[in-house]
Amino acid sequence: MLYENYESPWLNDELRILRDAARKFFEQEFKPHNEAWIAQGKVDRDAWKKAGAAGLLCAEMPVEYGGAGGDYRHETVIMEELLRAGVGGFGNQVHSTIVAPYLRHYGSEDQKQRWLPRMARGELVGAIAMTEPNTGSDLQAVRTTAVRDGNHYVLNGNKIWITNADIAHYFTVMATVDRSLGTRGLTAFCLERDAPGLRVGRRDHKMGLHGTQVAEVFFEDCRVPASALLGREGEGFKLAMRVLDHGRLSVAASAVGAAQRLLEAMVGHATNREQFGRPIADNQAIQWMIADSATEIEAARLLVRDAAEKKDREERITVECSMAKLYATEMASRVADRAVQVFGGMGYIRGNIAERYFRDLRVYRLYEGTSEIQRLVIARRFLNR
Repeated sequence: MLYENYESPWLNDELRILRDAARKFFEQEFKPHNEAWIAQGKVDRDAWKKAGAAGLLCAEMPVEYGGAGGDYRHETVIMEELLRAGVGGFGNQVHSTIVAPYLRHYGSEDQKQRWLPRMARGELVGAIAMTEPNTGSDLQAVRTTAVRDGNHYVLNGNKIWITNADIAHYFTVMATVDRSLGTRGLTAFCLERDAPGLRVGRRDHKMGLHGTQVAEVFFEDCRVPASALLGREGEGFKLAMRVLDHGRLSVAASAVGAAQRLLEAMVGHATNREQFGRPIADNQAIQWMIADSATEIEAARLLVRDAAEKKDREERITVECSMAKLYATEMASRVADRAVQVFGGMGYIRGNIAERYFRDLRVYRLYEGTSEIQRLVIARRFLNR
């Protein structure tokens, strides 16, 4: 195992125990089934329950709501180990680091008690319905409307590319109560899957991450009680941005885990693959690709861990999360490209680890805010704009 004698000083005894436990769980319980999940286009529901029973869902959720009572460092360790095991199609990132925190921080006590313990146990799966055909990163362009009608709201509109939509029991939905207000009109709601007027549409067939379901969601005169509000009217954008910090940090940790797995695969292949009578690891070009990858992975890991520690100290980490997400996701794509090169022709064949990660990792530079959006966030902080 690469780095078998290496220990980061960032890992205290508790985090080291968690890392080892998460690694063992994902290697034994998930990794053997990953190819089957990819082929069938979904992760078996029993896998969610197993992860919940192992304390690997909603790790930073307080114990009183069914979580493991950990913190952001715990969450990043778990996400890194999940992707290191090659399980890129498990929708835990959205479930545990966006949907559950949104509900935990901004839901009513009744909402928390109703949903969170079952989400932490993996009995229920969460999704967030935010993206629309004409919005992308521009949330002020959301067109899904929420019209007040007595003690209810009536939702109309549609969402696209919603992770976990096919299997979700619970949706956090972003709609506007007044489009003229832009982001100040955005309001969040929590809906059950069987809410009248909520309909999950066709699934999209993606380039990668084939174990994760992504589908359209429609709201057609979807009538929900006012008690379904998350926070207050007009707070949706502000609250979503706070939760997205957490989501971006999780994506960054996932990218580090994926890149680590690729590095280990490159090292193994370069050591055993012979050409012209010697291992290709003897070639300086191969050594440089491995050296660059190892260096960049460690740099990304430190960015992730620095942001996690600051978050656990309750510091504002918007810029730190954008830096971590920007660097880690672009780094992982570079490592995937090098891995294809190291594996040569077989790295271009379906079923090879380099080929799959090359496809899977491309979307990391898009979701939870594109690389361009991350650069804007970072630059504006330094330019005081």
